[in-house]
Amino acid sequence: MTTRNPENPMSLKLDKVNRGPHLSTLVASSISREIAQGRLNPGDQLPTEQELAQTFGVSRNIVREAIARLRAEGLVWSQQGRGAFVSAQSDAPVLRLDLGPVQDNAAFASLFELRGLLEVEASALAAARRDTDDLAALSEALEKMRQAAYGSRAWLEADLAFHQAIATATRNDYIAQCLSAVSQRVGDSILASGHQRASGELADMTLGEHQAILSAIESGDEAEARGAMAHHLKQAAGRLNLDPIGTAAAKPLGSA
Repeated sequence: MTTRNPENPMSLKLDKVNRGPHLSTLVASSISREIAQGRLNPGDQLPTEQELAQTFGVSRNIVREAIARLRAEGLVWSQQGRGAFVSAQSDAPVLRLDLGPVQDNAAFASLFELRGLLEVEASALAAARRDTDDLAALSEALEKMRQAAYGSRAWLEADLAFHQAIATATRNDYIAQCLSAVSQRVGDSILASGHQRASGELADMTLGEHQAILSAIESGDEAEARGAMAHHLKQAAGRLNLDPIGTAAAKPLGSA
């Protein structure tokens, strides 16, 4: 599919993205490619969120996450009420977390520990700053978890979407970028391990933990959101065979 920049007649080569746990990453990569190949130049305005959502076949929340990632990478900047624009190429480089799937249990424990440090406070920020779109994205992800088999790829994709929606709700591009990178590696590592397992009891337990997080964020209770996320991550660490201090038992990875 080809679309046009509203302030630039140049055609953009943007297509619908394949479904997966990191749609916002795919959208951001597609826009980044347009910039790298010169179809979007410094100062050009990106299409609107709605236009990008229709072009890629994703929700507006996914587009917002992608734009947040591009801002954090210094590729675009936003102006309230006007939209997003391509940044000057001289912008300073930013932190990138280019890690592959982690199958060594000790390394995975360290990665999961970093995720915990970020997500507990991110949940409190999300409770303070979330809007109706954020709550809709969280509810949608939780519903997809309910419909999927525990430990399946579909379950994991919905689980990661839930946590990414929390990151987006913080309205902090750096938190969103870091959590996106870390969560992606956590998900990739679990999938690569091949040890996802179905369990109705674990499904009910995990869904309850996510519902508690959503309820706290929805009510705007920062302390409750922080506590609910801390509890969930502690329980998830147990399901992944990680002990509370961040080291790993000699067991296969499971599903978070």
